[in-house]
Amino acid sequence: MNSYKVYRGELVELSLSGHIHFSGMLIDTGPDIMVIYNGHDFIYIPIIHIQYVNFEYENKNNNDIAKPDDIPIGDRQASISFRKILNNAKGIFTEIYVTGQQSIHGYITNIMNDYFVFYSPVYKTMFIPLHHLKFLKPYNSHERPYALDNEELPLTPSTVSLSRTFEEQCKKYIGKITIFDMGHDPTKIGKLTKIENSQIELVIARQQAISINSNHVKSLHFP
Repeated sequence: MNSYKVYRGELVELSLSGHIHFSGMLIDTGPDIMVIYNGHDFIYIPIIHIQYVNFEYENKNNNDIAKPDDIPIGDRQASISFRKILNNAKGIFTEIYVTGQQSIHGYITNIMNDYFVFYSPVYKTMFIPLHHLKFLKPYNSHERPYALDNEELPLTPSTVSLSRTFEEQCKKYIGKITIFDMGHDPTKIGKLTKIENSQIELVIARQQAISINSNHVKSLHFP
C-alpha cells in the first residue's frame, strides 16, 4: 500500500539527499516514485532519495498553485513506477540531477537493467546508474535545452552498443580515457585500465593509479 496517495492534491515539502529541497502540490505517487508540481515544473523524485516529507507545509508562494489538467509523463488512470516513468520519458527533453552542483539537460535514449543512457548536448552520451538519479524534470513543450533547434539537437536513437549492466558497459571502455561523475574530481578522470569485483581502476593524468568503487559512480561519459 502506498501511504502517500491520501495526500494527493495537497502541498508538501520534500528534503532529498544532497541538500536538495522542493515544495509543491503532490500530483501522484507510486511504490518508488513521487511527483510534485511547483506551478511551473513537474518534478519526478525517486522515493529512495527522499529524507523527509512535510505534509503540513504552507507557504504563501505555493498556496495559489492550480491543479494541472494533465501531466507530461505517465497516465493519471494507471499506477506509476520509477521504471515506467523513465521508459515514458525516452525522447523527451528533461533536466536530471545526479551529482555535483549542476543538473544535466538532454534526453533519455535507453533504459537497461541497472542504468540508463542519457544524451546531453554538453556531455554527449552518458551512462547513469538508476539508483543515483535524484530527480527528473520534463521540459515544457515549447522549451529546448540551450535554445538549440532541431538541427543542432536532433532527437535520435542511440547507436551505442549496450550491455545489460553498468559494470559490463564500463568494461567495454577499458584502455580509453573516461570521465566519472562529470569530472568534478580530477581523480575521476583518466584511462580506464581494469574492472574487477566492483572496483574500477583508473590511471589519472600524472600516471597515478586510482581505484573507484563502482557502486558510488554516479555517471560515466567520454571526452
